[in-house]
Amino acid sequence: MSMEVTSQNFEANAAKALRDPNLRKAMGIISGPMASRRVETARELPEFEALRDEGVKIKNHVLQHIDLYLEKFEQQLTARGGKLHWCRTPREARETVLALCRSRDAKIVTKGKSMVTEEIGLNDFLLEHGITPVETDLGEYIIQLAHEPPSHIIGPALHKTREQIAELFEDHHPDYELNGKKAGTRSTEPQVLVTEARSVLRDTYFKADVGITGANFLIAETGATVIVTNEGNGDLTQSLPKMHIAVSSIEKVIPNLEDLSTILRVLARSATGQEMSCYTTLSCGPKRPEDIDGPEEFHVVLVDNGRSEMLGTALQPLLRCIRCGACMNNCPVYHSVGGHAYGWVYPGPIGAALDPHMIGLETARHLPNASTFCGKCEEVCPMRIPLPDIMRHWRELAHEQQITPPLQRWGIEAWAFAARHPWLYRLGACVAIAALKLLGKDKGRIASLPLASGWTDGRDFPAPQSAETFMSQYKSKKKAA
Repeated sequence: MSMEVTSQNFEANAAKALRDPNLRKAMGIISGPMASRRVETARELPEFEALRDEGVKIKNHVLQHIDLYLEKFEQQLTARGGKLHWCRTPREARETVLALCRSRDAKIVTKGKSMVTEEIGLNDFLLEHGITPVETDLGEYIIQLAHEPPSHIIGPALHKTREQIAELFEDHHPDYELNGKKAGTRSTEPQVLVTEARSVLRDTYFKADVGITGANFLIAETGATVIVTNEGNGDLTQSLPKMHIAVSSIEKVIPNLEDLSTILRVLARSATGQEMSCYTTLSCGPKRPEDIDGPEEFHVVLVDNGRSEMLGTALQPLLRCIRCGACMNNCPVYHSVGGHAYGWVYPGPIGAALDPHMIGLETARHLPNASTFCGKCEEVCPMRIPLPDIMRHWRELAHEQQITPPLQRWGIEAWAFAARHPWLYRLGACVAIAALKLLGKDKGRIASLPLASGWTDGRDFPAPQSAETFMSQYKSKKKAA
């Protein structure tokens, strides 16, 4: 019931993405600025690295005692009039949300951005049961109109150009009027597009019977859920309808408000290069008699979906993730192929490390290999998740379980045998260098190379300038010295 999985087709997805001119244009716009803004705002905060270390300690402590903190969260939530629903599987979570919506006879629900609801396939499930979900985050609204999944954790529509968005709005807002007049030629100016989306969505907030949001954090000390946004749509989604449903995964719980303030200081800087996101909203249950607005009912749907199985394993550090997207913003592979090539909810380095557990290694075996292992993802991760190590773990497991193609396994085994016999390795290197130099001749490059078509189909292979190996050159230099 979750989104269609195409991770097994990563190579084909990536090849298609590389041929998409609109994607090339969109990724070119976002690839540099998001990474550079993080560097600038982190530099302006002298204690940034210390805050990262403290954030790691907080999350590690929680994961060691997650049962106690979740129980405390439930106690505090219940004391404030809310209700917690424990859901082990996506199916349980979907059916719980459906039952809550039906209890309000809901026909329309507004939604804030939530990766967990994407993970459990909530939108399609509600539609199948006669309930219309309307995404209110601008990026999510755009991809909902396009019938596409998000391509980035914090910027769902980053793969879309302004021209594509204008065309979408023209197709789906035929009666939209600007200043009392129907729109003629569509503007591609961001502010005009934002104004149009806000105008179209405004009535939906008042028509919605239920509001559904995600949760960036769950505060055990107070029983509050926290959402962090830049648009304010989350506040309208959870405060105007009669019922607010927050859908969250178990690892979002943290001990107290002081810990929240620590993590928030690295979250926005890592995600968008802001000092702080525009809105940080804490929801502490349904409205009280003295409150002038707010939901009459407040429910938290807590999803496990295999996360408890990660505790105490090599995958546990992944549960520290705060969904900032920094790893994607700095990943050369993600910049080249975009998010949809990864074929499931979580793209980029975090997806390459997490998806094999969530959807199966056999299905997602390509993803841990979709990395240059440059280490940039681990370098910028505010929670210092060792993403390359975890991807390497999946590579080793795929090899052990014989999930990888036979030719690939044989090649790795042959290389490992040579690496254990230095004389053989050096002999092979000498032969290879001599052959490459011969193929390159005087051009200094090789246009086509057997067993390396993945490289030479798109670019020339540089031919070695010398027939000497690195080791032989090193020995010559050392001897001369």
